[in-house]
Amino acid sequence: MTQPVPRRLKPLPALIFASRWLQLPLYLGLIVAQGVYVFLFGKELWHLLHDAPSMGEQQIMLLVLGLIDVVMISNLLVMVIVGGYETFVSRMRLESHPDQPEWLSHVKASVLKVKLATAIIGISSIHLLKTFINAENYTEKVLLWQTLIHVTFLLSALAIAATDRLMPHTRRGGDH
Repeated sequence: MTQPVPRRLKPLPALIFASRWLQLPLYLGLIVAQGVYVFLFGKELWHLLHDAPSMGEQQIMLLVLGLIDVVMISNLLVMVIVGGYETFVSRMRLESHPDQPEWLSHVKASVLKVKLATAIIGISSIHLLKTFINAENYTEKVLLWQTLIHVTFLLSALAIAATDRLMPHTRRGGDH
């Protein structure tokens, strides 16, 4: 089966459409940022392995939560890099690749927003848990504000998900 030849765009629409490639340096910058998080993870893991015998359970738990936090932020970066590039810049054509993420087959801007909001809630949850484990080192005001910010993230994610469910979806090839 041959693919249809795309029609040639007029100059202004062609320029506007091509401007999506201006996002490429942004995604490349996020890849560099992910490299920084890999370095941070290695540094924290080394600290955990090296100092664990002299640390208490609470300190170890805080370090492990920090590692989980780095992983969750890295997952968020992958979602933004891969999903954003696929949605806003160009198709990656990973359909037959054995390592294609399951979520990528049905990614679109609204799905990406819900996934990002969910990831942010997870990251916020880890930060809040770290704060509560170490609550004696924080003022009541800080605890209250962090909780309020977390609840705001939760409500925002619920609003995004509800809005997405209310929006009409068109079906194309099994996708919705």
